[in-house]
Amino acid sequence: MARYMMLVTALLLHVAGFAQDPIEGLWYNEEKTAKIKIYKAKSDKFYGKIDWLKEPVKDGKTRTDEKNPDKDKRNEPLLGLVVLKGFEKSGKHEYEDGTIYDPKNGKTYSCIITHKGDKLDVRGYVGFSWIGRTAVWTRVQE
Repeated sequence: MARYMMLVTALLLHVAGFAQDPIEGLWYNEEKTAKIKIYKAKSDKFYGKIDWLKEPVKDGKTRTDEKNPDKDKRNEPLLGLVVLKGFEKSGKHEYEDGTIYDPKNGKTYSCIITHKGDKLDVRGYVGFSWIGRTAVWTRVQE
């Protein structure tokens, strides 16, 4: 019986190690024009890429990262573009030390993400976090 309990305990601990973090998964941006897939990399940092676009085609062509400051990347498709980079969990609901890229203007901002149930407060800023803008993302219910 003791062996059985040790085996069950070991299995539960093993499975718990693979549990998803609450911010992992698909999220609508504030305008609901894109779905961002947030995932944890092998580095234990969190990233997010555009997984779906409401309008993936513009003027008959696949939408690209046309505002990217690197001219060599302006023809890359928006679908699959990594827009969240390098976030570390800093508390039960906080993720920081990451950046967010805005393909609408081609700029990258420092960013803090706060998880609130089925919502994320995504705060992009330059310099100090109190000088910025917060967008509320909503979990995709599938």
